[in-house]
Amino acid sequence: MSLAKNVDFLRRLSKLNGINGLGDWGRNLRPGRSSLVEVTNFGANPGELRMFRYVPDQLRPKPALVVVLHGCGQTAAGYDAGAGWSTLAKRYGFALLMPEQRPSNNAQGCFNWFNPEDTARDCGETGSIRQMIARMVGDYGIDQNSIYVTGLSAGGAMTSVMLATYPDIFAGGAIIAGLPFGVATNVREALSGMLQSSSRSASELGDLVRNASHHKGPWPKLSVWHGSADRTVNPANADEIVKQWLDVHHLPSAPMSEAVVDGYPRQVWWNADGETIVESYTITGMAHGTPLGIADNDEHYGAQGAFLIEAGISSSYHIAKFFGLTEWIHQPKEASKEAAPARTPDIAVMLSPLATLRRPSEPPRQPQRRAIDVGAVITRALTAAGLMK
Repeated sequence: MSLAKNVDFLRRLSKLNGINGLGDWGRNLRPGRSSLVEVTNFGANPGELRMFRYVPDQLRPKPALVVVLHGCGQTAAGYDAGAGWSTLAKRYGFALLMPEQRPSNNAQGCFNWFNPEDTARDCGETGSIRQMIARMVGDYGIDQNSIYVTGLSAGGAMTSVMLATYPDIFAGGAIIAGLPFGVATNVREALSGMLQSSSRSASELGDLVRNASHHKGPWPKLSVWHGSADRTVNPANADEIVKQWLDVHHLPSAPMSEAVVDGYPRQVWWNADGETIVESYTITGMAHGTPLGIADNDEHYGAQGAFLIEAGISSSYHIAKFFGLTEWIHQPKEASKEAAPARTPDIAVMLSPLATLRRPSEPPRQPQRRAIDVGAVITRALTAAGLMK
């Protein structure tokens, strides 16, 4: 690197005051009464991280687990209050694990996503997070096929690390304003990647993931989020993340579907079974942070703060939906005792048993051929509508 570039590097490093530019600003969001509980005994803890968890009173059968990784200068409780993950966990009956960095490991409170000692399987911080997951699985009967990870900025970059080093553990992940796996092995390379995101070939990026473990099975699915006006982590990193995982999944570079969700473009890639495997949201005009907004159920998750930005789209909700966690809803005990109100059935629907629903981002599936007792269908419909006894 030339002398001029070294000088520029030091100038930018001083200005950013932290490896992902958050510095102390992220600590401005301080939660009131946190729902998180600290767990102190979860293994050897080679990365010397802190473990926090949230488990709602009512878990769904065989509950899922979501691992959430905060950004620099943030705490587990602060990011939870901002992004609303414990509220989602309570509503939809899944467990939550939120590792927290110690200042003794990183003065800015960043996960060390660029340090080789912390990004190898079963070593350092990755090893600590893996031990936390094992503790949650043992304590709460977590469905080992429903473990997910997500994070913001340095936490997003660490999400890339966890997906690459433990693809056998995670069913999916979501990276918000993060970086691809393996693009930095020291502070200098990390800052360079954040600022300008050097373009690499798809195969080179894919090899970084494939060489991180001996995994030969199915790979995790991935959701990528990035603001187009991000000046802390170059938005081109989102394209590199997508490129990396499309190569891992052997998917084409061109999106299979493009649509607008809550006012923002979303690109989608699916597999041969029609399942969405990679998706990418571009939050146009948004700076560095986690986008907040009203969810499909008219609920608002989280609270605006440092690097938690009101953008009119709830990334936490959409990520939970992408993970398949929003189909089960906790019902209060009082409400569950009341009889459900009578509903007039839609006879047209009942008379069309072959009608199927599909998400707009997925290709249509061919219906299975089967014999239909039309008379029985009509009888059931008229009986349900009160027109026949």
